Amino acid sequence: MERQELQTFLTLAEELHFGRTAERLLLSQARVSQTVKKLERKIGAPLFERTSRVVRMSPLGRQLYDDLAPLHDRMEAAVARAKDVARGVEGELGVGFLGSGAGSLTQPVLKLFRERCPGCAVRLRETQFQDPLGALRSGEVDVLFTCLPVQEPDLTVGPVVINESRALAVPLGHRFAGRSSLSFEELAGETFFGVAGGAPAYWWDFHVPPRTPSGREIGRGQDVATFQELMTLVATGQGVSPVIASVETYYSRPDVVFVPVHDLPTADVGLIWRTGGTNARTEAFIRAVRDVVAANGGSAAF
Repeated sequence: MERQELQTFLTLAEELHFGRTAERLLLSQARVSQTVKKLERKIGAPLFERTSRVVRMSPLGRQLYDDLAPLHDRMEAAVARAKDVARGVEGELGVGFLGSGAGSLTQPVLKLFRERCPGCAVRLRETQFQDPLGALRSGEVDVLFTCLPVQEPDLTVGPVVINESRALAVPLGHRFAGRSSLSFEELAGETFFGVAGGAPAYWWDFHVPPRTPSGREIGRGQDVATFQELMTLVATGQGVSPVIASVETYYSRPDVVFVPVHDLPTADVGLIWRTGGTNARTEAFIRAVRDVVAANGGSAAF
């Protein structure tokens, strides 16, 4: 089977539409049809059942697809690994993360990257509220999983890996601790926290809004520099704080309760890197992230 026949067959099996298949492969519909007919002549039986409105796989076509698709995926992965080795994907890659960072997708991304680039070591480093982008800008890390929005001209925002719902962290015994959910409007009169250091104001305001939807101000108490400092201040009754939902999974503690806030906008966690500062290692890692996200149907909801 020729490579074009293989690509055409697999793509048509996924799309079940000659027009979309032609668009994906940058071919004409006539070329797609000719290629499929040629392959069917080689096989000796129809692989697709066509009508004027519908394209379906024949039982033989389904069997062939089930046999070929895994082989094709392994072949593509082998080619990607070879390209990475040829481009010199060796040395060390610094990967930063903020708090719960990339969440449940971190492990599959690292696994895929290590499989493709066994000669490249990965060094993980946690970043903090007080300077969430500093390690990336200074070159201490090459890529960074962090909470969006990031609107910096020297940084590029790549794939979104997690879409997070929001919750309110409150101390045990707080008036909201027994609630099943909250409206953000109810938080007027509570005390949130400011941020120490160089975090962008727009970034902190998105995650820790200074006002309710109706415009009522929410006070801010002590500035925090790290996530553990934030959680300790919440636990000791110094204030409450909006957080992303995965915090409850990764940073649960007995003296803090997490209550869902149903009308706060969800928060995205994405991969970012220095604009114009990629190399073979970072590009291979970005590809691994994109491939894992695609395999999970786009950014995963938490």
